[in-house]
Amino acid sequence: MATGWESLLRDEQQLEELARQAVDRALAEGVLLRTSQEPSSSDVVSYAPFTLFPSLVPSALLEQAYAVQMDFNMLVDAVSQDAAFLEQTLSSTIKRDNFTARLFDIHKQVLKEGIAQTVFLGLNRSDYMFQRNADGSAALKQIEINTISASFGGLASRTPAVHRHVLNVLSKTQEAAKILSNNPSKGLALGITRAWELYGSANALVLLIAQEKERNIFDQRAIENELLARNIHVIRRRFEDVSEKASLDQDRRLFMDGQEVAVVYFRDGYMPSQYSPQNWEARLLLERSRAVKCPDIATQLAGTKKVQQELSRMGVLEMLLPGQPETVARLHATFAGLYSLDMGEEGDQAIAEALAAPSQFVLKPQREGGGSGHLHLLPG
Repeated sequence: MATGWESLLRDEQQLEELARQAVDRALAEGVLLRTSQEPSSSDVVSYAPFTLFPSLVPSALLEQAYAVQMDFNMLVDAVSQDAAFLEQTLSSTIKRDNFTARLFDIHKQVLKEGIAQTVFLGLNRSDYMFQRNADGSAALKQIEINTISASFGGLASRTPAVHRHVLNVLSKTQEAAKILSNNPSKGLALGITRAWELYGSANALVLLIAQEKERNIFDQRAIENELLARNIHVIRRRFEDVSEKASLDQDRRLFMDGQEVAVVYFRDGYMPSQYSPQNWEARLLLERSRAVKCPDIATQLAGTKKVQQELSRMGVLEMLLPGQPETVARLHATFAGLYSLDMGEEGDQAIAEALAAPSQFVLKPQREGGGSGHLHLLPG
């Protein structure tokens, strides 16, 4: 068997055999998706897409990502609590994007009535790319932060075993030993557990808002199983179920099928296609309740691309995080340029710059709304 990486990558027959073994190990480890043909059933499943080999991550950049994540969490929290900043930042988006406008309308209704929720939970996922600097070094650049339905924490917990297996098959045991264990599903469950504890009702449940056709259910089950191991029970319901069977009492406690809900964990509700008029009413009911929403509507709005674009402007972080220069510096170090593609002078200029130097930009489509997306600048 070839021992060098270059020889290995040229050996198509060996790669095909390695891929077959990797797929079998992924299935054995539970790196699974439901099939596109049967998205509502687990009777037939397939493996979730994964890389055959692990990606090399410089230890300094990994430590940087660890260090700055708390800063990003604090920043998202600060944005979510600043109603004036959200309204000003999203004013142009609301005029063009009905989805963001509907979310913001619920936000305003909740503020007008008074926020019943007293405990707030954010489970955020930062997505990064490595920038290659002129001197050949790598830099960590955040492409986006996901504040709602941040997925694949469960499947990521099982992927290291697959990559270790691949390297061990190649007799690269030293490299296999360097693959770090990673269990984000446990961390996500700990966050939900803490919110459940702070809510303060021992018999209350966690309500997971799920899609009926959910291929990624095994990712979600990993978190559910972690919670059940802590004797915290999870019920899965659709928005339609909430509309038909959920209610609030006089203290705005949320009840689903007669059971009190402490935490609402959204794995649905992040795209326009996921809402009907009935679903919008269900979302409003949930937001009006005392239950801990993950995320609450303001935190979802804080994760929109328009907000992320505004955060990269000079002086904005200093305003949102006053008296925290070290935090601001850590955040700024990870920022990549972010340019809107909205209709108008600003969007036209961004397109012109991208056409002039296409290799320096990456297009990031809108996930949360109906807008045209954003360009990320990747200099170097």
